[in-house]
Amino acid sequence: CIGCHTCSITCKNVWTSREGMEYAWFNNVETKPGIGYPKEWENQDKWKGGWVRNGDGTINPKIGGKFRVLANIFANPDLPTIDDYYEPFDFDYQNLHTAPISEHQPVARPRSLISGQRMEKIEWGPNWEEILGTEFAKRRKDKNFDKVQADIYGQYENTFMMYLPRLCEHCLNPACAASCPSGAIYKREEDGIVLIDQEKCRGWRMCISGCPYKMIYFNWKSGNSEKCIFCFPRIEAGMPTVCAETCVGRIRYLGVLLYDADRIHEVASTVNEQDLYAKQLEIFLDPFDPKVIEQALNDGVPMSVIEAAQKSPVYKMAVDWNAWPCR
Repeated sequence: CIGCHTCSITCKNVWTSREGMEYAWFNNVETKPGIGYPKEWENQDKWKGGWVRNGDGTINPKIGGKFRVLANIFANPDLPTIDDYYEPFDFDYQNLHTAPISEHQPVARPRSLISGQRMEKIEWGPNWEEILGTEFAKRRKDKNFDKVQADIYGQYENTFMMYLPRLCEHCLNPACAASCPSGAIYKREEDGIVLIDQEKCRGWRMCISGCPYKMIYFNWKSGNSEKCIFCFPRIEAGMPTVCAETCVGRIRYLGVLLYDADRIHEVASTVNEQDLYAKQLEIFLDPFDPKVIEQALNDGVPMSVIEAAQKSPVYKMAVDWNAWPCR
């Protein structure tokens, strides 16, 4: 990733450039080290995202079971506020046209899209760490520094940085779906895309807390939660997602992955969370394996899907080459 943000802008223009979603970025690119967007999204001690393993090997959403979710349904303590994102704004371009003649050039000052009032200072944004540059003191809250001598690492960080492109992971075992009291979130059987049924959604926003990536946003205009839909209208028409098609560096690959759905709970219940990535790779099935092909056909998977998995580079990238992350 070269940090050009082309994927972010094209996604924004297609899906969230509308009232109620001004602050929403289904796709964004962050500069690491940094606390990200929303602030400290990786800090699950604070936001209670993802899953927690119980002593008996079962797993529950970290925000709690059904009773805790219902108890907090009207006052969720684990929900990011607008200050953890940013107050959406636009610039007063009209002032450039209507300003009277003067000795100085008129300027377009920022104006809040929430209140309509002029804003004195922009405090945060979707990739603020890049703007902060080497102000490491403001970026050392990165959750990944918990077990690192951050100040020492900060000296090294002055010579090193990376860009992290982010979007919904369309998880194999989505915590957002398990956290939703309305049952509005589901994972499509045919392609694994995780979607929110806008007719069923009641805007409780427990899904936002449950998502460990904080990639679900509340539309204050419609009163519903929304997220990346993996451009499913394009996928169904045989086209790639907008972010993948417009990626300047060509780092995003889309393809079909066959996986063993029966092992999802086993893998998600792994004792040591540091082993989760390696265990997830075990779920993915080799599309050239005759036994996998035979079982897939017996389970009703069309041969066209198996052939698509064979032609796709994603299995090799994920399993053979360990080129994480890939989709």
